[in-house]
Amino acid sequence: MPVVPRLVPPALVEPVVRGLVGAIDVGDGPTTEQLTVLRAVTVHLWERPDLDPAALVGTDPAATATAIVDRAARRRFHEILFTLEACRHPLTSEQVDRVEEYCTALAVTGPDLALFRTAVAEGTERAAADFARFLDASIEARHEAGLTPRASADRPEPGLAARVAAFADLPDGSLGRAYLAFYERHGIGLPGAVAHSMNHFFVAHDMTHVIAGIEPTAAGEIALSAFQMAMDDTPTNVGALLCSLVVHEAGLGSSPTFGTEARVLADADAARLLGEELARGARCTADCSTADHFALAPLALAEVRRRFGVEAPADPADGHHHW
Repeated sequence: MPVVPRLVPPALVEPVVRGLVGAIDVGDGPTTEQLTVLRAVTVHLWERPDLDPAALVGTDPAATATAIVDRAARRRFHEILFTLEACRHPLTSEQVDRVEEYCTALAVTGPDLALFRTAVAEGTERAAADFARFLDASIEARHEAGLTPRASADRPEPGLAARVAAFADLPDGSLGRAYLAFYERHGIGLPGAVAHSMNHFFVAHDMTHVIAGIEPTAAGEIALSAFQMAMDDTPTNVGALLCSLVVHEAGLGSSPTFGTEARVLADADAARLLGEELARGARCTADCSTADHFALAPLALAEVRRRFGVEAPADPADGHHHW
């Protein structure tokens, strides 16, 4: 069954953008990065280049709640709002308070509220510890379909590594061969070859990279999670975007597996990529991240993309894609 795109209804785009402007208008006003990201989302996802967030007057929480009654639109407002919240550096108590006011008025909630509140109230070390627990639970829900619930952190999984290595026997152009080429291109070892609690996550996550054609740059990781959430904004997919933002934008992550950066979206090209991949994900017809990728591996990559409605990226040669 096709996933309903997460595009906000056209009549609600301006109220949503005005509400988001109001939500980031604290202190000296919205930051340049926040406005750049909101502009990219407005142009690419909502297809309203005529709306310039920097020139709009924001609406307060009550007016925003009155204008946005639809529950799905409220949920999607919140998804973009926590993205913008992560883009405020340094994150301030005023910004966190403001976000919470909007979420209360719109009756939306999520793990971001507690995480960012902890960051400003108790410091980044405590926030990183809270995030580590959230990351563990989130990744558990994103394991490859058909694999056992939890990979072992204590020993390798030679059976899994052998299943992946067998993709070398598949035809040229198949998803499986493209998946192996992804690992070869980036010098990544096969899942299961070494002990790691995230081996089963890596299969699903990296298969999604390959199908989407998005490379594992810092901007690409945020964009991939945005693409995934746009395919279907389930709690698992929304959590994927929050995790990417915490690790690559807010800089609160602490993990030997993921490199931690901050302010990735301050780069205008990274912000554009986010907006474009939200739009591309929203045009998909089903969520390729939750599929049985082992079953799909023998198929031509082009056929897999066709099945899920994955279109070519706007600029395949931008350094963040391999198409």
